[in-house]
Amino acid sequence: MSEAKNSNNWDKVFTKSQKVEVKKVEFKNRFGITLVGDLYIPKNMEKDAKLPAIAISGPFGAVKEQASGLYAQTLAERGFITLAFDPSYTGESSGTPRHVASPDINSEDFSAAVDYLINYKNVDPEKIGILGICGFGGFALNTAAIDTRIKATVASTMYDMTRVSAFGYNDTTDENARYEMKKALNEQRTLDFKTGSYKGADGLPEKLTGEEPQFVQDYWGYYKTKRGFHPRSINSNGKWNMTSSLSLINQPILQYAPEIKSAVLIVHGEKAHSRYFGEDAFKKLKGDNKELLIIKDANHVDLYDNLEKIPFDKIEEFYKKYL
Repeated sequence: MSEAKNSNNWDKVFTKSQKVEVKKVEFKNRFGITLVGDLYIPKNMEKDAKLPAIAISGPFGAVKEQASGLYAQTLAERGFITLAFDPSYTGESSGTPRHVASPDINSEDFSAAVDYLINYKNVDPEKIGILGICGFGGFALNTAAIDTRIKATVASTMYDMTRVSAFGYNDTTDENARYEMKKALNEQRTLDFKTGSYKGADGLPEKLTGEEPQFVQDYWGYYKTKRGFHPRSINSNGKWNMTSSLSLINQPILQYAPEIKSAVLIVHGEKAHSRYFGEDAFKKLKGDNKELLIIKDANHVDLYDNLEKIPFDKIEEFYKKYL
């Protein structure tokens, strides 16, 4: 693992806090991919302190300079060492081809961040948590099911990317439609190999017509405006590799969620189109250290950056209880 010099240029979409120090760091996952993250450290930390730590990633298609960095900075202000990182194949992290998603590799990315934090000099190795936003909420739960070093997990405004890829929104894609989708994606694989390039999936429109579903307009209002635009973000300025959805279709990530013994907090907006993902994931969990929190009047994107909606007091309380 390595630690790079700080940059004087603030490249985040949120305001810099004077209460934390930020260091850019690099570490490798188990597949040999170099991940790049921002380590947030409370400035009032004593030199030899051992603090609880939280690894943070998401939303799906976002980078660490967006929502995950905001979460990381805010929780660092509250006494945690936090690491917001770019997943494999995205942002400043390595991996080719670019803009590929994998339920296995993206879950491994969280465990790799745990590797880094456990070995960091000012982290208590027995007090490690993770936090996933949007699609990485689902990957965070998947990681919590396999990585027993994780003591507490928060999934905020979560998606189950394998479910939505295979079944569509609200499970409206049946077996026949799914077969046709797989057929088209595999035909695209053939073309990609032939041309030596990778076709991108449809992304957010450059302009809105006003006829888009409300949740698409909500995404656009974050990723395509100065509120949340970042040039390295796939959702702001790029397209996912189309055929990467094949692995998402074929792997249900929450199969072992009932075996998670560590603490879990699922946070979702009352008006979020994705609310059913969080509620159904919560139904799988067992034990009295699991909690579902529904935020009144909040939509999916509110929990990216709306400081009046994101329940940081509750999240802090949860981590301090279980870490």
